[in-house]
Amino acid sequence: MSAAQAAAMPMGHWISAFLEAQAAELDAARNTLLAYGRDLNDFAGWLTHKDAHFAGATQDHVERYLISCEAEGLSSATRARRLSSIRQLFRFAFEEGWREDNPAIRLKGPGRARRLPGTLSREEVEALLAAARTEPRDPLRATCLMELLYATGLRVSELVTLPVAALRGDPEMLLVRGKGGRERMVPLSRPARAAVSAWLARRDAAEVEAVAAGKPASKFLFPARGRDGHLTRQSFFVLIKDLAARAGLAPDQVTPHVLRHAFASHLLAGGADLRAIQALLGHADLSTTEIYTHVQSERLTALVYEHHPLARPREKG
Repeated sequence: MSAAQAAAMPMGHWISAFLEAQAAELDAARNTLLAYGRDLNDFAGWLTHKDAHFAGATQDHVERYLISCEAEGLSSATRARRLSSIRQLFRFAFEEGWREDNPAIRLKGPGRARRLPGTLSREEVEALLAAARTEPRDPLRATCLMELLYATGLRVSELVTLPVAALRGDPEMLLVRGKGGRERMVPLSRPARAAVSAWLARRDAAEVEAVAAGKPASKFLFPARGRDGHLTRQSFFVLIKDLAARAGLAPDQVTPHVLRHAFASHLLAGGADLRAIQALLGHADLSTTEIYTHVQSERLTALVYEHHPLARPREKG
């Protein structure tokens, strides 16, 4: 398609083509594609009000759009993500020959504040696990979910979409397919394996009955009714909030991602290597994992005060 033909296309077609390419070539996750779509549709709406189009948008257009986002009170993280989405779209258009340049390539985002992630103490995690074991509706499933989450540091999307085949045979290592299709191996603790075994016995018995009733077998560890066929992220969020309340914790302070942070922080505090934690979490870049070094800094400081001779008060001679 020529640049002239591309300029005649509605901006919605540009966005659709870009998203299809991201899904096909980069195997982008569904949530990533949804975020791209929201960001680019917002930018397209802004350009429409300025009688402009992706084909003729300039660096000044992008700068003024970001200024308008800031005026709306959007966070620096949101503005940085929107600039990234716009930059990716124009790079795609340049590679397709729809544009001769990328007007966003020289722009720098507002930067993201590197806040320390929220986490939980070991005692708080134990309270959550105890609440799962006494969960009134389905304690075996709740316990399996929570033990797996804390034992592996999985992302919530990775947890709810686990294939049941990956947990057959009481494996000591779990193969996880993460962001961008990247695979990693994560060890399973004994409590997690025991929780999986108990849940599988109940899950499989229920599935035998379902298949006998003419329903198809599920490929997921945590099957559920609905379009996706597995426990949804939203349902798990509701469950973990309920468990937090039962454990005497503030529900708004407990999320699946907080458990992932607890997994990493507790490993690091116990002496685990940062590179190993990077591999377990599935971070593509070590800089993402380095946010956990606040835990290591506290531990090293304590070691220095305890063992370094110059850190001790000197005796007066």
